[in-house]
Amino acid sequence: MIIKYNAPAILSFAFFSVAVMAVTNFFWPTLVMEWFAAPARGQFSATDARSWVSLFSHISGHADWTHLFSNFAIILLVGPMLEEIYGSPVMLVMILATAAATGVLNALFFPSPMIGASSVAFMLILLASFTNFSKGEIPLTFILILAMYLGIEIVRSFGPGSGVAHFAHIAGGFCGSLFGFFFQPKKPKQRY
Repeated sequence: MIIKYNAPAILSFAFFSVAVMAVTNFFWPTLVMEWFAAPARGQFSATDARSWVSLFSHISGHADWTHLFSNFAIILLVGPMLEEIYGSPVMLVMILATAAATGVLNALFFPSPMIGASSVAFMLILLASFTNFSKGEIPLTFILILAMYLGIEIVRSFGPGSGVAHFAHIAGGFCGSLFGFFFQPKKPKQRY
């Protein structure tokens, strides 16, 4: 038996995020906040490369190992299955589009920088509810997941500040919903 690199987009994202956390912890303590945090309202500069990079890179920056592991427990559980269904290039586009959407929203509307991959985790959760989607139908699993995961995030977003970017969870779920409706899975492999 051999170990297979079965989900290149998801696994590369996970390994890169672990590397960022390791470098931050052991060599460069300000790395995450300098290069892996989406800018807050008023902090984005169109002439600063760091601002543009961080609109995408914030999904690889995490506050600590627990934050990273809690995001990637979901991403590594759901992501490989979805990467198999949609293909690695499409999965990479979905991850980057979700990062850009949440990064831009943070830069436009929110007063604090944002880090973490929870928007990607929520995107994958909602996208997973579309695995049996047929045109003209709305899967009940989608409605239930929408109510459970995003409903609680909407309620929490009106509560006292917890340091969690609830809007990123909502935006990630919205991205996953759109991808589920508009992206077609690649043709399934025939097995003999």
